[in-house]
Amino acid sequence: MRTGFFWDERCFWHAGGDYAVTFPLGGHVQPLAAGGLAENPETKRRLKNLMDVTGLTDELEMRHAPAASWEDLARVHPEEFLRKFKDVSDQGGGELGLRTPFLQGGFEIAALSAGLAKAALFDVLRGDLDNAYALSRPPGHHCLPDWPNGFCLLNNIGIAIEAAKAAGLAQRFAVVDWDVHHGNGTEAVFLDRDDVLTISIHQEHNYPLDTGEIEQTGTGKGEGFNMNIPLPPGVGHVGYLETMERIVLPALARFKPDVIIIACGFDASIYDELARMMCTPETYREMTRQVKQAADELCDGKLVMVHEGGYSQVYVPFCGHATLEELSGSAIRAEDPMAETVRIRQPNARFDAFISGLIGEMADTLLG
Repeated sequence: MRTGFFWDERCFWHAGGDYAVTFPLGGHVQPLAAGGLAENPETKRRLKNLMDVTGLTDELEMRHAPAASWEDLARVHPEEFLRKFKDVSDQGGGELGLRTPFLQGGFEIAALSAGLAKAALFDVLRGDLDNAYALSRPPGHHCLPDWPNGFCLLNNIGIAIEAAKAAGLAQRFAVVDWDVHHGNGTEAVFLDRDDVLTISIHQEHNYPLDTGEIEQTGTGKGEGFNMNIPLPPGVGHVGYLETMERIVLPALARFKPDVIIIACGFDASIYDELARMMCTPETYREMTRQVKQAADELCDGKLVMVHEGGYSQVYVPFCGHATLEELSGSAIRAEDPMAETVRIRQPNARFDAFISGLIGEMADTLLG
């Protein structure tokens, strides 16, 4: 198994803005003693550090990549938006959308983040790698074509898909977004398309507050090719795996993609500060196993993961490590120090049964 891991130290240097988690400073909102936005480099850097310490890094194909080109970006984002982003970046930084601050050079770092996703997808589609993980930062799944939001400045996965399609590397793409927040940006990019299946599993009405409803299934040619799976707060390991088994995997089998791309957020974990879900490293391991098997059956194993959210500096590394263990087939383990605690805290059988009923209703709605 050849698993690529795409990363760049410069992505950890993205920063900016006067925030406390997600609250703008001012009034009664005090600055934090350390850090600002919840989206900070430490969750990603600590994942990479843990991989180095356990030796998992040595088993992966560690790769860098050039930034996505202007032409790559312009397939998804209007030229006017890109010019404004570049100008503000060159003049010292600022903020163009909602909670998307950046410093001088922010445009170049965002293009580099998109370039990591593009290179991961290209190398898998060309057969140079069996599968790949892109540690992209800033993230991308909230970014609309002309409006950044939710920490996302460019739509990394959208840019990668359009570049691969333009290069003739694939025709049908499936995006499974298990970040805990609705993938509204990726949805917007492909909403009227029938060559890209977009599936978002998210905590209902978390972020954004006004998107992610199950009724939004696409427009025009894209009708039926956008699937939203809004779950109530509190869903844990059993509910997430059942969601994958009863909705996501059948949808993938019906679509028959050339490649599966995972918008891989770890903010559905039990210790995340921006969500109220109950997932564990084992949840991410098992979901990775599910999509890896689906990729083997549907598209010769072509599977790419692109990092999105996840805000627990302590727990994201363990969730990410478990994902990469499974993705690469490694026998190396980073044991979850909270495994017994999170097992006890999982939802009880009555709640899981209630969630199972909801999942069944959504499966009937989405799959017919």
